[in-house]
Amino acid sequence: MQIVLENTGNFKVSFKYNPTLVNFIRQVPGREFDPKQKVWKVPGSSKPDLIKVAENVQNFQRVVWKKEEEIDPRSDKYFIPPMPELTVPHGLKYEPKPYQAQGIARGLELKRYFNGDDPGLGKTFETIGTVNIAHNLYRSSIPALVACPGSVKYHWQREWSKFTDLKALVLTDELLDSWPYYVNSGLFHVIIVSFGSLQKYFVQTIRTAKGKPMLFQDIVFKPTIDLFKTVIIDESHRCKELTAQQTKFAIGIANGIAKKKEWKINLSGTPVVNLPKDLKAQLMIIDRLNDFGGSRYFDQRYCSGINKASNLRELNAKLWQTCFFRRTKNEVRKDLPPVTRQIISCDISNKKEYTLAQKDFINYLKLYKEEKDSKKQRSMRHVARQKMNVLSTIAAKGKIKSIVEHVRDFQKSGKKLLIYAENHVVVDMLLKYFPKAVCITGRQTPEEKQFAVDSFSRNPKVTLAIMSEAGGTGTDGLQNQCSEIDLIQHPWHDAGLKQVISRVDRGGQKEPVNARIWQAINTVDEKKWKIVETKKNIADSVTGDADIVQEDIVDMMVEMFNDEIEG
Repeated sequence: MQIVLENTGNFKVSFKYNPTLVNFIRQVPGREFDPKQKVWKVPGSSKPDLIKVAENVQNFQRVVWKKEEEIDPRSDKYFIPPMPELTVPHGLKYEPKPYQAQGIARGLELKRYFNGDDPGLGKTFETIGTVNIAHNLYRSSIPALVACPGSVKYHWQREWSKFTDLKALVLTDELLDSWPYYVNSGLFHVIIVSFGSLQKYFVQTIRTAKGKPMLFQDIVFKPTIDLFKTVIIDESHRCKELTAQQTKFAIGIANGIAKKKEWKINLSGTPVVNLPKDLKAQLMIIDRLNDFGGSRYFDQRYCSGINKASNLRELNAKLWQTCFFRRTKNEVRKDLPPVTRQIISCDISNKKEYTLAQKDFINYLKLYKEEKDSKKQRSMRHVARQKMNVLSTIAAKGKIKSIVEHVRDFQKSGKKLLIYAENHVVVDMLLKYFPKAVCITGRQTPEEKQFAVDSFSRNPKVTLAIMSEAGGTGTDGLQNQCSEIDLIQHPWHDAGLKQVISRVDRGGQKEPVNARIWQAINTVDEKKWKIVETKKNIADSVTGDADIVQEDIVDMMVEMFNDEIEG
């Protein structure tokens, strides 16, 4: 039995389970068992009773009294190392929050690791910070490759530009053969590619015999994979199946042909989706499987038993000690604002439809701008607003593919998610992909709407709610279980945006709220967001009330499309 005097004056008592010893400790007033630490906690006032217990226990086993400061936590094989502080200049355009600075510092220590932070805490920012410092101080991390879901490849590009002076390039078909030139010449420091395009850009040939499964040794990679000093795999749980081509490509690219990469980073809030075996391929990507005894030992030690899961506490500790860190929103909530807004840039899948609609809209704006009769111009505004809304809806339809990809990834976390869209056509498209989601729109009766809200709030199996603009009122209760919201579309002013987010940011919310605002690149979305920000900045400066500014959005849109109108 070990009895530790804590700095607080209280005691922690631990021993190998024995019913007799448990009966002894239960005689101590105020004792309480902590199942997480697997120790008995005893108040300092009960020291005389604890001494009597220790005298009785002495007949069964050795009793060791210690002070807290005398114990080296590293002697515990389940020791979880504390997060380090960042002691070097980060060189970023934004100041990291305290926990983000620690994540950057831990990345610099580990070099080959998992960042398992909760969604919304800034895994992307922390990773960029680590790579940026490694480049500025050691020249060891650039060029870098980011492999990610196609839905966020442009988001990654913007984040590099937003936080650093490093230039990122998204690979497209036009760059199939020329991208190495841009890297070698130093014009771009970071290459971004979707998982589905890994073979196209980095695999030379696959020598698999007809009718045989593809083996890793069948893949011949292009020598250009050795250009990279860093490989970043976003949503790395997508590479958990060792038999999948995508996983084999990721492992091969990360480990190189002739040159080993010093920096290999997996990002995933859910690295283990089902069982410990989900980790094997991801550990291979960052070249850490040997730290766990190799493939066969990993299977025997951590994937055994009826549930295919064993020695989990040991596995958790070993991950933390060698190549992993994770913080939840609750753990760092003191560093978080009540609401974090994040712009997610994505491409659209219906470019032809959108281009035709935008051309029609621009032609109409040209007529509107040339109209000299103010009365006629006022009547034209109504039509212009309708065309704007049509354009916004077409852009939203084009974002569905990216949104679906994101939601399927997010659902692996087990957390609840609210999706907001402005009109029913977008809601109906989502429902085709997620028929089990509850729906909160103007088409539901008050009773149906309340049933949907209650199901989402109280039923742990209901993890997705889809809400439209017309369904936004009378929906109190969503915040009880949900702090995550994705906006496919958003209102034209900040007050309306706040109202949407308030569905989860209200009394009863126990966590900071993450609001992801999806913007389709090179579309009306970006101009719409500028209008929101412009109106908010003017209003805040003058009155602090965004509803006061009444400048017509059609006139603002004319200014933003002026180059196209004049062209």
